[in-house]
Amino acid sequence: MKILHTEASAGWGGQELRILAEMQGLRERGHTLELAAPASARIHREAAALGFTVHDVPIARKNLRGVLALRRLLRSRDFDVVNTHSSTDSWLAALANALSPRRVPLVRTRHISAPVPRNPATRWLYNRAAAAIVTTGEKLREELREGNGFRDVTIRSVPTGIDPERFHPADAAAARAELGLPALFTVGIVATLRSWKGHRYLIDAVGQLRAQGQDLQLLIVGDGPQREALEAQVAAAGWSEVVRFAGHDPRPERWLRAMDLFVLPSYANEGVPQALMQAMMSGLPCITTSIGAIGEVARDGETALVVPTQDTQALAAAIARLQQDTGLRQRLGQAARAFALAHCTLAAMCDAMEEVFSSARAQPR
Repeated sequence: MKILHTEASAGWGGQELRILAEMQGLRERGHTLELAAPASARIHREAAALGFTVHDVPIARKNLRGVLALRRLLRSRDFDVVNTHSSTDSWLAALANALSPRRVPLVRTRHISAPVPRNPATRWLYNRAAAAIVTTGEKLREELREGNGFRDVTIRSVPTGIDPERFHPADAAAARAELGLPALFTVGIVATLRSWKGHRYLIDAVGQLRAQGQDLQLLIVGDGPQREALEAQVAAAGWSEVVRFAGHDPRPERWLRAMDLFVLPSYANEGVPQALMQAMMSGLPCITTSIGAIGEVARDGETALVVPTQDTQALAAAIARLQQDTGLRQRLGQAARAFALAHCTLAAMCDAMEEVFSSARAQPR
């Protein structure tokens, strides 16, 4: 198949990483993958660096220029399927497709759990303009079907797939030595530095434990709009020696291997977070919340510990529990990797997306 992905967002996080991973996985299976995105978007540069054909289109905002540009692209390239990812490019692609003499099946992927408007225009976009909808979690799928009433279109949950050879259990002490980190019990997070990822609660929780005499450090991997505020929080509390900001690294597995414990205290907008699945595939014991579709993979006491959102005390208690209980850490880590291997591999994601695209292409136009 010849598949066009569209992405309007200039951001960089799990959504963009999933798009590129999916494109690479399907390219290896013989499909042709191209991307339409503004030249200013980071995914535009990253996809080009991976050798994909990338089209510079003015789709960062909803406007007629974007519709016409996508219409020209669809008419000129003979795509079998278009896969849209953010709200803006989904609207522009749908309108461009509706105005084209030859319509291309449109698959809309919903990566996050933010509410979808309930109005006639949105019902048209999801129920009529889309040949299929993909969500990153079952809870998101059910909300679209039951909450929004989108029942005239196939909706399928396809969790983000992780490469088990790239993300695997490792000797944390050896990994810390390789990265030049202190030989301390290491709590870590890999996430874009956005407010709703909950970094500030994790910083406070680790600070409380340090004040109580617990010997541990915090590793924050990622970059984003909240970095300055989080660094100021750490500096004001005097915790700079035990909180390290590693920044963004295209090889997050290096840092995951250095962790004893992974924490993701998100309180909004999640589907099934890619970083959480990477940590689980790496065999790390995890602490997280049940926001969005996280509960589908993080089952309290089985594959992770689940705490209330925005609750520093509960977060600190869970960290202390796992720091003190080596057996529980091992059991949760092993169960997390077993779950990820059974449900969330890169191969499984590519299998599912191939089925979605093939089915969409076969629909009458």
